[in-house]
Amino acid sequence: MSRQQAVIESAAPTEAQARIWDAFRRWGYLQANLDPLGDLKPVELPELALSGPDAEAARKIYCGTIGVEFMHIPDPERRRWIEERMESAAPASTAAPDQKAILDRLARAEIFEQVLQTRYLGTKRYSLEGEAALLPLLDAILNAASEQDAQQAVLAMSHRGRLNVMVHIVGRPAAEVFARFEDVDPRSVLGGGDVKYHIGATGDFPAANGRNVEIHLVSNPSHLEAVDPVAIGRARAKQTRIGEAGAQAIVPVVMHGDAAFAGQGIWAETLNMAGVEGFNVRGSVHIIVNNLIGFTTVPRESHSSRFSSDLSKRLPIPIFHVNAEDPEAVARVGRMALDYRYAFGSPVVVDLIGYRKHGHSEVDDPTITQPLRYKKIQVHQPLWQIYAQKIGVDAEPIVEKVRQELDAAQKEAEELEKNPPMRKLPVYWDAYRGGRCSPSLEVDTGVPTAELTATGEALASYPDGFHIHPKVKKLLEQRMEMARGKRPLDFGMAEALAFGTLLKQGTPVRLSGQDSKRGTFNQRHAALIDIENEKEFIPLQHLAPNQAFFEAYNSTLSEASVLGFEYGFSRDYPEALVLWEAQFGDFANGAQIIIDQFIAAGEDKWNLLSGVVLLLPHGYEGQGPEHSSARIERFLQLAARDNIQICQPSTAAQYFHLLRRQAMRSWRKPLVVFTPKSMLRTPASSSTLAELSAPRFRPVIPDSGNGTATRVLLCTGKIGHELEAERKRRKDETTAIVFVEQLYPFPEAELAAEMDRRANAREFVWVQEEPANMGALAFMLPRLERLARGRSVRSVKRSASASPATGSHKAHEMEQKTLLTVAFANPTGE
Repeated sequence: MSRQQAVIESAAPTEAQARIWDAFRRWGYLQANLDPLGDLKPVELPELALSGPDAEAARKIYCGTIGVEFMHIPDPERRRWIEERMESAAPASTAAPDQKAILDRLARAEIFEQVLQTRYLGTKRYSLEGEAALLPLLDAILNAASEQDAQQAVLAMSHRGRLNVMVHIVGRPAAEVFARFEDVDPRSVLGGGDVKYHIGATGDFPAANGRNVEIHLVSNPSHLEAVDPVAIGRARAKQTRIGEAGAQAIVPVVMHGDAAFAGQGIWAETLNMAGVEGFNVRGSVHIIVNNLIGFTTVPRESHSSRFSSDLSKRLPIPIFHVNAEDPEAVARVGRMALDYRYAFGSPVVVDLIGYRKHGHSEVDDPTITQPLRYKKIQVHQPLWQIYAQKIGVDAEPIVEKVRQELDAAQKEAEELEKNPPMRKLPVYWDAYRGGRCSPSLEVDTGVPTAELTATGEALASYPDGFHIHPKVKKLLEQRMEMARGKRPLDFGMAEALAFGTLLKQGTPVRLSGQDSKRGTFNQRHAALIDIENEKEFIPLQHLAPNQAFFEAYNSTLSEASVLGFEYGFSRDYPEALVLWEAQFGDFANGAQIIIDQFIAAGEDKWNLLSGVVLLLPHGYEGQGPEHSSARIERFLQLAARDNIQICQPSTAAQYFHLLRRQAMRSWRKPLVVFTPKSMLRTPASSSTLAELSAPRFRPVIPDSGNGTATRVLLCTGKIGHELEAERKRRKDETTAIVFVEQLYPFPEAELAAEMDRRANAREFVWVQEEPANMGALAFMLPRLERLARGRSVRSVKRSASASPATGSHKAHEMEQKTLLTVAFANPTGE
């Protein structure tokens, strides 16, 4: 037995020994040999100025090429697990590392990059050179996952090394990658598509135990960390689909750049969700592909601490730092990280510290900004050569074999289509389609009155002995009356009935957002709370024996990560109605990257569909600039090629049909719903049970008049009800009011029919609450002018403004009164 083993296995270490080992477990990572180029200097600490056999044994373990941070974890069992793995005399795996397999991976990684550099000079590829150990790391993680019975790994990463991972881990043929380099025809995608280092890929990883692990590499944009919550949401959906064994079967592995990991807040928001009910995936493995540089920015300018990984210490999770030029240590860390995830259902971070051989891209010159570091890099041997010398193997035969394979792949690429598909969608997408909208896709969404009543009565009920809050009890009594047709339905009840009837039809429903269980405006109450013990009862989960699942979660105080998560969930549960609700509509501002890069553009860039629903409370009610507008104009600006649906239902029945249509149509597109605030309970927006039995959602609600009106006001949302009230007050019989319920895809046929029906109308007026530079005005006006067939078209709106609304309630009331007055004014004086 070695001295090190004797120290570790001593049954009763002395107090001095315990202090020595504690010091190195706590601080050893600060003196670990982690940077292949030596720029990350050890920190001199008095706590580690120790000598003797115990200090040397501890130093060898904790200050070698692996440095681990784990003493901040409060759970002693988890700390002990890491101690035992780190301090065991043998590697964590039961067998010695497969050195030939490691060398093969390293050679393939770097020769692949060199071939691309030679043959496609001046083309961006974001080389993995300097971090080639990422491949043995992923190998170790996926082999260990297979031993844990994992069926699939959801991978996410930015562009650095992505092409290499596609070929060597996902298993896509190199010819497919070469074919994308050969694509020089700008007509090939007609303005759509994406660059090769952003697209996703699927494949199979052949594990050492003979099993295959399916790999799904998630598509992502250049907003580097925006993919994090999307990947986690996708993993959650896949786990949910499997059931109890889902966390065992599906493992998420997310790769980050060091500067992005430290600097981009969406990662912190995503990490914060790791243990939150509704967003937990029972652990994820996070790899920082750490070049110690971000574009041209060095670590001291990228983050305020020694390691970019320090952000992750906000959670009680381990952080393994490892020198990328010790590939056997890298493989050992990969296995430990994966095993820890399965042992404790916890995230774990691996900080793989290497370097970047070229600039940010291969066309960038890094010697301008980091001349000294790049002098070292230019003379530094490739890792495959260093490792081959270390283990005493002649690597030239491997290199020659790889070059021959890549030569053959390039010849094959010349025969392939220039943008070959690199993925296969799961079978659960077979029933759904994207592309342009067509009337043939419409479905009837009405529900018979008897079914509505039965569902509504169940929704308004709760178990005997359940201590309900008096205010909620009154609301449920009102809902019981609504269900029985004795009272008009408000938006809250219409939504509950839409959810309930879908659940009974077998359509799952998932809703999340800040305070969404109760609802920001006290309108939902999806979860009832016993006021004596705070136990929950969720009526929507108790409607029928074989109903689909219903989930409602209060989310963390984040928009970007939560919406990204729900978008991801919708990508792998297309048959579910997946909804994200902003507390107020303007909160969507905080998720703009997800909206721009995934929700609006995902189909055009990656041909990937999603039916995620955004519920955005919207309406000018004197609550100030921050809680008035959900920024209709921004969504309309993103609308093209029928990529999204943008609607503002004005009645409870319309909201009911809209939600059911979203779930029941085979057309899968994101839906943006501008939901009401005060209108949630306004009698003018209420509906009858019979209206919920009507066939479908109406994109345009015509005026009920006989068509003799000489003026037509067109609008969307709350302002329409106010216009109707003003018309009634004025006893105006010459003005028609038309509600445009669906702004996009633009309901041209329905709107044209209504405008043509108004043969006596001399003018059409678009009326909106929003300022002239906001709202739907810029979108609607040219379209109305086209449909008006030469008749006058004008608009009524607030003056253009830098801010959405006034902060003064009195000023708001004056503005709103002026809007209504001007809307009914006759500019011609006739």
